[in-house]
Amino acid sequence: MKDYTQKTIPNILNQSFVSFGNYPSLSFVNETPYTYSELKKEISKVIVLLEKNGIVPGDKVAILSGNMPNWGIAFFAITSMGVTAVPILPDFHENEIKNILEHSEAKAIFISEQLFYKIESFNIKTISSTILLNNFGMIPKDTKSDQLKEIKTATDEIITKPKEYSVNEEDIASILYTSGTTGSSKGVMLTHKNIIFDAQKVYSIQYVDNKDVFLSILPLSHTYENTLGLILPIMQGASVYYLDKPPTSSILLPALTKVKPTFLLSVPMVIEKIFKMQILPKFNSNVVISSLYKLTLIRKILHRIAGKKLYKTFGGRLQFFGIGGAKLDARVERFLMEAKFPYAIGYGLTETSPLLAGASPKKAKHQSTGWVMEGVQIKIDNPDPVTGEGEILAKGDNVMKGYYKEPSLTKAVFTEDGWFKTGDLGVFDKDKYLYIKGRLKNMIVGPSGENIYPEEIESVINNFKYVLESVVIEKKGKLTALVYFNIEEIEKQYQHLKQETIHYVQEKSNELLVELQLHVNTRVNKFSQIRVMVNQTSPFEKTPTQKIKRYLYN
Repeated sequence: MKDYTQKTIPNILNQSFVSFGNYPSLSFVNETPYTYSELKKEISKVIVLLEKNGIVPGDKVAILSGNMPNWGIAFFAITSMGVTAVPILPDFHENEIKNILEHSEAKAIFISEQLFYKIESFNIKTISSTILLNNFGMIPKDTKSDQLKEIKTATDEIITKPKEYSVNEEDIASILYTSGTTGSSKGVMLTHKNIIFDAQKVYSIQYVDNKDVFLSILPLSHTYENTLGLILPIMQGASVYYLDKPPTSSILLPALTKVKPTFLLSVPMVIEKIFKMQILPKFNSNVVISSLYKLTLIRKILHRIAGKKLYKTFGGRLQFFGIGGAKLDARVERFLMEAKFPYAIGYGLTETSPLLAGASPKKAKHQSTGWVMEGVQIKIDNPDPVTGEGEILAKGDNVMKGYYKEPSLTKAVFTEDGWFKTGDLGVFDKDKYLYIKGRLKNMIVGPSGENIYPEEIESVINNFKYVLESVVIEKKGKLTALVYFNIEEIEKQYQHLKQETIHYVQEKSNELLVELQLHVNTRVNKFSQIRVMVNQTSPFEKTPTQKIKRYLYN
């Protein structure tokens, strides 16, 4: 890993352009990649395009698009000018997007053809330029979605070189508006130093070089994918491939076969769905296999066999399957561990650029997020004298500058001596591995003052047969579990009932709730026992990073 004396995005780009000129950089799965030298030229053209449209250092420029090579080109062009990027999550509602554009005072926006309909009716006073990200064409005012095909590329004829820019480490590289699970978004200001420091220190956990191939499936507008799936590989001369459609199995599987990635970043839901809907049903396919599966030795053998097939499905070269963004189901992690699948769990927040702790696949510990990343400090605030649990506080060059235009909110998340309050509850074990217990704001106080962590109870619930996901809340003084079952799997089990299937599935779900309540309450302490079970008939609403919007169910 190079030691960057100036931790800025243009500095790391320039070093990569020199070191990896002919290596592949960014590409769609089925297209020819830009080399690093070609990437440099494309970035320069977009900088000139922005200059022609009056963009100057200190301005804000938004990006609203799904993943594509041009997303990275636009981001690098913006940040190389000393301009602040405002990446917007594609799944945000039109109202949220409008609020972000107005709050950030964005002067220009890069927008994909697919998402143009979300801003088509907007009249944002600060925005003077709208650029079609698919081909870097200028979109005139009052253009309609059906006219976008007529927009011509504006960078083909550019031959002039961009101006020289002085970008400092403490300049704001991006403002990321969090998806959050509380219902409100805040603009997290990340400096160049924040982002480059974090990407650089990730290297102390996992080796990356110019032979590595990344397949990107998470939104680039989220700091997890932005720092670890774009900045990190570009720093190290690796290549990154993008899907041109959402990562459904019919799109993802051929891409894995073609690209054969060595790195893939994911959220728990992806691997949990694969396990619960494709792998686990095979272990429960008949009475004999199901009985044998309960035996530890047989289970490990079956997991190893399934793991080899899964590894082949992912292209056969995977070295690092990173999981972040939420807690991974304990049973799914046990499968990955016993299958010897190269998974790794990390912990961090948008406010920390994002990574704070992590472990490489060979050093993973069940249900732990690994150890504190090099150069970062973490301490447990006011730990419980019995359990050692308390709020996680963090310090390091990856901690945000603050929330944009929100000095009071910024002040509230820092201690007087400068520690960032993560809002997460955690504990260290004797080997200094960090374990996340849940969110402080989700913690429920029991009738006698006991601390009840919904996430821990949900982990027990989610390990029960047919359960896909759950939410534990307090309702009228009683712990209540909302449970969403795998209806497809239940239907498969009772296909022979034909016309009675729908009725029987409902009846079976109600029976399962009774069985589940007993299962949970014999595995948790007395004050964490569930009093009410509710059959959630539709999937829980989620944020763009696939966290359940808990506030909707409280």
